[in-house]
Amino acid sequence: MAECTERTPRVVAARKLHRRAARERVGRFLAEGAQAVGAALAAAPGSVRVYEVFVTPAAADRNPGPLAAAHAAGVTVSMITERAAAALSETVTPQGLVAVCGLLDVPMAEALDGDPRLVVVLVGASDPGNAGTVIRVADAAGADAVLLAGDAVDPHNGKCVRASAGSVFHLPVARERDVATALAACREAGLRLFAATAIGERDLHDPATSAALAGPAAWLFGNEAHGLPAEVAAAADERVRVPIYGRAESLNLATASAVCIYATALVQRGATISPDAAR
Repeated sequence: MAECTERTPRVVAARKLHRRAARERVGRFLAEGAQAVGAALAAAPGSVRVYEVFVTPAAADRNPGPLAAAHAAGVTVSMITERAAAALSETVTPQGLVAVCGLLDVPMAEALDGDPRLVVVLVGASDPGNAGTVIRVADAAGADAVLLAGDAVDPHNGKCVRASAGSVFHLPVARERDVATALAACREAGLRLFAATAIGERDLHDPATSAALAGPAAWLFGNEAHGLPAEVAAAADERVRVPIYGRAESLNLATASAVCIYATALVQRGATISPDAAR
């Protein structure tokens, strides 16, 4: 079988998916690397469609598992040259394994269906690496969904997909341009809204905050540079700050979200730390 080159029409078409406009026009995006491709192929039936897998001979030798899964699922596997792999990659060192997948985002009503207990709402998040990391944290903590509200990054951005380490394929992700609509939907789903803000009235480590987080909760996180808009924070049920015990001025979005999300997961799952474990 001849290898596809960077000029092969299917490779040319796939390369265009680096651009958001092209992704939204054709309803497809690229997932690069064994972790992302494997997660796409292992996703729940019907939740993800994989149209084609491109792989170099060297990457095929390194990653027999994803290729076997692709063949078992009836997905077309095409061998490509190293130059074609470089054209399909957005990284300095291409991994040589790329899948063309259908867009993942679902309607907000679907993402919030089924009495969710923990939902993460990113309001105006613009950095794809941070958004992907937050999606990964939400997945690891057992969150039910992630909502991207306002003028937020595209979750199908290559950097976001890579930063999520496959988690974009594990839990529902929804987009809603109107922030007020997203907040109203969370409330309608029975979620209490917690805004993460440096000037919050509540301290995350206050026992009263833990008690409030025991119920169904939606965490609101803002833009990396400016945080949550004042009107969004004001619309939340609670405004919570992460305490700074040292001399650091603040925490970045990914770190602050991880602290808040896991604090909620621990409370909701009834986890405790024994005195012996704390020593």
